[in-house]
Amino acid sequence: MTLSCIAAARRFDARAHRPFWIDEQRVGWIRETDVPMLARWPDVFEIDATRVALSPRFDGSVDQRSAALGAVIGALAADGRIPGWRDETYAIRNAFDDAPLAYIERAASRFFGTMTYAVHLNGVVKYADRAPRMWIARRSDTKATDPGMLDNVVAGGIGWGFGIGATIVKECWEEAGIPEEIASKAVAGRTVHVLQSIPEGTQAEQIFVYDLPLPDDFVPHNQDGEVGEHRLAGIDEVAGWIEDDAMTVDASLATLDCLLRHHWIDAEACAGIDALFAPPA
Repeated sequence: MTLSCIAAARRFDARAHRPFWIDEQRVGWIRETDVPMLARWPDVFEIDATRVALSPRFDGSVDQRSAALGAVIGALAADGRIPGWRDETYAIRNAFDDAPLAYIERAASRFFGTMTYAVHLNGVVKYADRAPRMWIARRSDTKATDPGMLDNVVAGGIGWGFGIGATIVKECWEEAGIPEEIASKAVAGRTVHVLQSIPEGTQAEQIFVYDLPLPDDFVPHNQDGEVGEHRLAGIDEVAGWIEDDAMTVDASLATLDCLLRHHWIDAEACAGIDALFAPPA
């Protein structure tokens, strides 16, 4: 069985992009077709045939970098070049524990191809007398990305100022009405690394996968309007949704990690997935 989500997670052509640099660090990827837009700001960017770099005049000042990028991002959003404005702050950093080089609006992270971080939780219900099942969410039809597609019971980006644990608690309540006493029992799985071209630009993301044991009498209830419905499904049905591309790429990979770790699916069906647990070369 060939799973397209595994190939999609690394569907990226560096030759169609120009590296984005800040303070002598490559922090992102900008599509070649988008690079000319940035020429409007020669005081902000230094552009040559090999890269786009934030001007060294901003070196050493996170606030100045953030302000300069913020002005550009606001103008690009007004021109319709950066869709799905979130009013959420993301930090530009190449590792989760690194100090931020700058702060940007979440929606702009795909335009600049900067590293982002997310948590995905597999809602697992185990029974004493029958096979386990999983709670799966269907994204709202009004979501800016992947509307209407199936997703993990809880999934969300990690905004600046939030750790992994705090994000799990926040997203569990907002997306599924899961109280903190249950959310705190989430068990860490593996970390999936995605580098793929998407309509908004580049998704360069580390996904921290967790399994969340849920009581057999618990029913998720969305609180923030971002989930259309929740479905309780058997393992075979969930695997079928992954094979049929009914789930988002991110959710498919997080779910496969769970299924593989629990030996609920044959590892031979997931050829190539082990490479996604290491950062792209």
